[in-house]
Amino acid sequence: MNVSLKRIQAILIKDYKEFSRNYAISVMTLFPLFFAVLYRSDDAEQAVMYAFIMNFSLAMLTSFVQSCLIAEEKERNTLRSLMMTPASMLDVLIGKSSLVFIISAAVLALATYIFGYDTSNMIVLVAALGISILLYTAIGTICGLYSKSLIEASLATFPVLIIFTMGPFALAFEEDYPFLKVLAYLPSSQLSELLIAIEVGATASETVMPLVIISIWTVVLTVISFILYKKRLMDY
Repeated sequence: MNVSLKRIQAILIKDYKEFSRNYAISVMTLFPLFFAVLYRSDDAEQAVMYAFIMNFSLAMLTSFVQSCLIAEEKERNTLRSLMMTPASMLDVLIGKSSLVFIISAAVLALATYIFGYDTSNMIVLVAALGISILLYTAIGTICGLYSKSLIEASLATFPVLIIFTMGPFALAFEEDYPFLKVLAYLPSSQLSELLIAIEVGATASETVMPLVIISIWTVVLTVISFILYKKRLMDY
């Protein structure tokens, strides 16, 4: 499948214009910064709070914005027109994901700076957040393709916000409710575990498994988003 950089760039610019005009979507960039200021601290729980801010931001910003941008196009029937152009599936999905990736990376980096989080293993941190952005972008794509309007997209991403953000905290009750142990395999739980491990000086080998699990989630959900896009294309 051919990938055209010009087509990807055109889709990216188009999405940027739509994003900048829609304040209901663009305002989401402020939430991670607000929470970074609100929960900024230097105590022993810094890694836990930082993990919460990152997980919340990924769900609230990355998934929500991606979902709304796609749903908005479906609502106006412009996604159908885009599907019928010579642009390949990869052109469309990469183009529509690039803006969200750039915005998410910039906002998360700024939130990290405001929060004052520092780590001796910056490479692992950047890798974990980069993979997580791809993961939540895929989730947003799936939610957007299943939604017919902005309102439906907002409702579709709400369970993502609740489950992926609160999942790591629910593990505190796993002794009383053993079935909650499955939440440990959520990408948000693995990201929290990774950040806490880095905080206590874990070795590189001890950070591999969380990265592998997050990567598996990313690959699986990305493949699902591709399959769903193809299905929508065939429906047209």
